[in-house]
Amino acid sequence: MGTDNQTWMHEFILLGLSRDRDTQVSLFIVFLLMYLVTVLGNLLIILLIRLDSRLHTPMYFFLTNLSLVDVSYATSVVPQLLAHFLAAHKAIPFLSCAAQLFFSLGLGGIEFVLLAMMAYDRYVAVCNPLRYSAVMHAGLCSRMAAVSWVSGSINSVMQTAITFQLPMCTNVYIDHISCELLAVVRLACVDTSTNEVAIMVSSIILLMTPFCLVLLSYIQIISTILKIQSREGRRKAFHTCASHLTVVVLCYGMAIFTYIQPHSSPSVLQEKLISLFYAILTPMLNPMIYSLRNKEVKGAWQKLLGQLSGFTSKLKT
Repeated sequence: MGTDNQTWMHEFILLGLSRDRDTQVSLFIVFLLMYLVTVLGNLLIILLIRLDSRLHTPMYFFLTNLSLVDVSYATSVVPQLLAHFLAAHKAIPFLSCAAQLFFSLGLGGIEFVLLAMMAYDRYVAVCNPLRYSAVMHAGLCSRMAAVSWVSGSINSVMQTAITFQLPMCTNVYIDHISCELLAVVRLACVDTSTNEVAIMVSSIILLMTPFCLVLLSYIQIISTILKIQSREGRRKAFHTCASHLTVVVLCYGMAIFTYIQPHSSPSVLQEKLISLFYAILTPMLNPMIYSLRNKEVKGAWQKLLGQLSGFTSKLKT
């Protein structure tokens, strides 16, 4: 691959989940179906929000961004994973590996910050409902979404640059399903303490800081809900946050477990399963969580299906 100990890699080999051919074919079918559900579910959510004027609110504006991030994140990992299930030579070119790390890392950071922005939206909705429209105006929502995208992208550029400047020597085997940050850093044949510090700092900025903001928001939200006199009022107030809170628990939990302490990170198998969780399961579940637990979304689905049914009936007649 190169001429000296600090080799320029042209490609890496991803070891993936299994070397058994039958298992790989079975996993290909399962993950393909999950990926198709993920793409379809998130694109339908985006389309539904665009078509139904009742969903043109700050909460659904952020949900559109979340769905876009989810489908993009899944697409940055899953197609390559599916191709490698069927390929004999499971190589990924150096530049493709760098691009995959950049997009998956960036989109992950965007999602964490975006969830904090959504928590603030729920905080205003529950704790200051009379001023909700004045506070959460279109300009503020756009700026908040922009902060999410820009902060995640900047972090991704920095992490990708310092990671792929590391000399890999002759290490070409990545024991992972994708070019994940910790898996690539482990290939380096030099001291990686600087990278570990950078990972820790970015984890604090893009993971723990948004998580603390979410935590503070929900402390205020729960405190406000408990002060509501009527049982029905408390139920409605909690219902407005239930979907977002479910997604928060799913997204932040494993990320904190994986990235906040690189020295005591989980096993390689656990890392692979966590990556699958973020690349396939979470993006697939998010549209379901918001659809099944949200009256406005269910009402919009019913309206859209009714319109499609009426249109179909007219075509038949």
